[in-house]
Amino acid sequence: MRWPREVPELGWSRGGDRRVSVLAYGVGLGFRAVGERHCVGARGNVCPLGAVVPGRSNGGRCAECARLDRAHSVAADTMADDPRTYRVYLAWFGPGMVKVGITGEERGAARLREQGAVAFSWLGRGPLMAARRTEEVLRAALGVPDRIPYAKKRAVRGQLPGPEERAGAVAELYARAAALEGRGWPESLERLPLEVVDQVGVFGLDRAPDPDPDPGRSVREGGTAPVRAVQELVDGGVVAGRLVAAAGPDLHLAVADGSVVVLDTRLITGWDLTSVTRAAEATGSDVHVPLIDIGGGGVQGGLF
Repeated sequence: MRWPREVPELGWSRGGDRRVSVLAYGVGLGFRAVGERHCVGARGNVCPLGAVVPGRSNGGRCAECARLDRAHSVAADTMADDPRTYRVYLAWFGPGMVKVGITGEERGAARLREQGAVAFSWLGRGPLMAARRTEEVLRAALGVPDRIPYAKKRAVRGQLPGPEERAGAVAELYARAAALEGRGWPESLERLPLEVVDQVGVFGLDRAPDPDPDPGRSVREGGTAPVRAVQELVDGGVVAGRLVAAAGPDLHLAVADGSVVVLDTRLITGWDLTSVTRAAEATGSDVHVPLIDIGGGGVQGGLF
């Protein structure tokens, strides 16, 4: 799943054929997993071992392919001579959950959407190593983590505060970060002005999951609050529902019992998927895979 623009996209492959499906809120999505889950390879290359990977693995890669994929990433600090311009961002995911990160300037806010950042602001721009140095200084000085588990992000997504409080949290973090300018902040990093971007609407978190959504309902009313999450796919396992929201790699699906189930699309990679049959639907449930409580050939809808 990718966010090159302000709508989520799913990428599919069948042999050498690759295609992209742009997702839309309110549309049905369903599939059945078939067989075993295989490693998706690395950097566009097929896994030479054709390795089977665990159903609960978020990466969908065997150990060797995972190492190869990370070895050529910015996060691995193996690209010090990268000539591109990078941006430092301040991201807010929910009360008490903030982080500092960097992304290539040409990517725009795609990285923030991929991480499920509810609100964010740019802090500065400059060469890769200056951006990386600023990121490290801010993490140490402000006491913010380098990553936030998706499970924690999901747990608060249905009880987000209002837009003013979200913007205020980002502004407060920006002020603390800006106060460090000149104290370990590289001179080659240009500070950018505070401009809070709120992505609640982009993610559809302000939508209600009922058949006739009322756009006037707020996030506080818990319209898209997820209660369960898919733990893993299994052979013959079915996932089907109506897409009501999406954030980062997560799809929020309204299912038959009226609740919302989260599907982390990273769990899909490496599986063969077929359409949901009438026989599967006749069992009276939309989801036939292991679920966990968040608190503690084809795809229907023309996606294939």
